Amino acid sequence: MSQSSDEMATLSAARRGAAGLWELAQHIDGHFLPYYAFMHLWLEFGQAEWWLRLPSAIATGVAATLVADLGRRLHSRPAGMTAATVYVFLPSVSYHGQNVRSYAFAAAMAVLATWALYRLVEEPEWRGGRWKYAAAVALLGCTQVFALLVLAAHLLAVTLHRRGALGRILPGMALGCVPGAVWAVVGFNERHAISWIRLPEPAVFLALPKMAGGTAPAGGILLVLALAGLLLARRHRVHRLWTTLLAGWAVLPPVLLFGLSHLVSPVYVDRYLFATVPAYALLAGLALASMSPLLVVLALTAALAAGLPGQLDVRREDGHHENFPRAVRIISDAALPGDAIMYNGSWLRTGMLYYGGRSLPDDVLLAGADPRPDSFNYPERTDVTAVLDGRERVWVLWRGNGGSANSGSDRPGALVRAGFTRDRSWQVGRMPGMTVALYTRQAGLAPDSAADLASRTPHRRPHPNR
Repeated sequence: MSQSSDEMATLSAARRGAAGLWELAQHIDGHFLPYYAFMHLWLEFGQAEWWLRLPSAIATGVAATLVADLGRRLHSRPAGMTAATVYVFLPSVSYHGQNVRSYAFAAAMAVLATWALYRLVEEPEWRGGRWKYAAAVALLGCTQVFALLVLAAHLLAVTLHRRGALGRILPGMALGCVPGAVWAVVGFNERHAISWIRLPEPAVFLALPKMAGGTAPAGGILLVLALAGLLLARRHRVHRLWTTLLAGWAVLPPVLLFGLSHLVSPVYVDRYLFATVPAYALLAGLALASMSPLLVVLALTAALAAGLPGQLDVRREDGHHENFPRAVRIISDAALPGDAIMYNGSWLRTGMLYYGGRSLPDDVLLAGADPRPDSFNYPERTDVTAVLDGRERVWVLWRGNGGSANSGSDRPGALVRAGFTRDRSWQVGRMPGMTVALYTRQAGLAPDSAADLASRTPHRRPHPNR
């Protein structure tokens, strides 16, 4: 499947050297610096699509393994195995498990931190437990800064039910939070990069099952099983500490992220909460462990059936919304010698070059082969009319499936002013998707006349790319 624009941001960052990564981190995505640095080293061994996605797949496997062992410790081996099975069945897990971003790592580290907490609380003899817990918390904060909200459930559960253990937990938690606190400050100072996030309404909580499950039906079944796990946990003598922790792990991060959005700055995005999904799976495992084998098979079959459309969906070529390969095919199949290409949002160039390379038309605006050191955009010329002298056809790509470009620097408007008109367009990928458009020069229409025509054409307000 085609990689998304977010994945292309990872590729753009990871291709830079150490100095380039540091320069980028001072302007945008600084809180992702540990992940980008890791991916920089990973790319030394290849840049094939499957290779780029392999770390997230491995992280998902690690998360599933830890879910299985944590479920075993909390209840029984069947609880752990069924919890891990539920986890890997979820379309949301499949999506992030093949996504070149850090969210699969965040989920894995959330489980690792909780696993370490369990051993620290229940096994005082565990050698170096508090420092191992601190290391797990530090890794959690280095994957995705909002994943640290999981720690609120740790603190709440221990405070309510095992206050005597706070002395062993708080030093490790405080020390482990230092890296995450640094990345949080960095992210706050760069919050202009997420200015596109709107202030959330309470209705966002209704979307939590879909976020956790990947589809509304899968999320609904997961939520029912999780609630059943909470109700049945006491019957099976699961200590209140751990049921409180699992419930808090699932519920507190969304509530806190909602609160931060209203008190500090809008930051509520569903994918920032992916680290809560293992909690739902563990609660579902507790419920399934109390059922007969027949009911377990029926429940897992229902969960698989509910998630199957989502599983197939994320494996489509446009499973990550953008579809760069199809855009490349459209242009390559219809391009003529002398054609030019422009991008309404120069960061789209990374994806087109990754999949298209030299098969694309002349990139007439490109002013430098590498992205700008302070962003994912490329340096471009601004004299659109001059670079199109002698050109009859121009391909333009922008994000969104609307009738006209709604982001970037209004290349379509510049083309109209230069005497071109849209010949045809293609919608590529699902919403927001992308649009590929072919513009041809209007015979007999001088640039001045075209500019007058453009001045009478309604212009949409630009929309941020990311």
